Amino acid sequence: MIDHHQVPVAETRRADRLLLRLPKADDLPFLTELFAKPELVAHRPVPRPDSPEECAARLARDRAHWKDHGFGRWAVIANGNLIGFGGVTVSKEFDGLNLSYHLDPQSWGNGYATELVRESVSFAFKDLGARRIIGLVRSANPASRKVLEKSGFSFEREVMLHGAPTNLYSLTP
Repeated sequence: MIDHHQVPVAETRRADRLLLRLPKADDLPFLTELFAKPELVAHRPVPRPDSPEECAARLARDRAHWKDHGFGRWAVIANGNLIGFGGVTVSKEFDGLNLSYHLDPQSWGNGYATELVRESVSFAFKDLGARRIIGLVRSANPASRKVLEKSGFSFEREVMLHGAPTNLYSLTP
């Protein structure tokens, strides 16, 4: 994989219906509301909403990843509204870039997750020169599994993540 520090990356990117941009500090109220939704945290080992402090730490990590690596999870805009966050980040635990996304349940069922995943995959392979992307999904989350499979990811193995069995999917160029 290439040295990500050398990659000049645009701070915004367009997909068909989505605008992807760097997360901003003023995204925190939306993020806090997003991670308080039961549908969003239902697939976690302990399905409780994140506290405002946990959300602030999540946003700080996303912003720091951009600063450290020149890319990361985008804020996802559809029809002029922030609907979630997603993209690829450097995985500390597994080989490859980690694809992740969290979209507002009100936006589910419109194909936005698939569009975001496909744009993230294109970006990772074409712009970053990635050799492997992984997606981690809980067995209890068939919708996310379906998005990964539609985007070309294959089940690789089960891993333990945050103390719970998780399916690791992968994709290579």
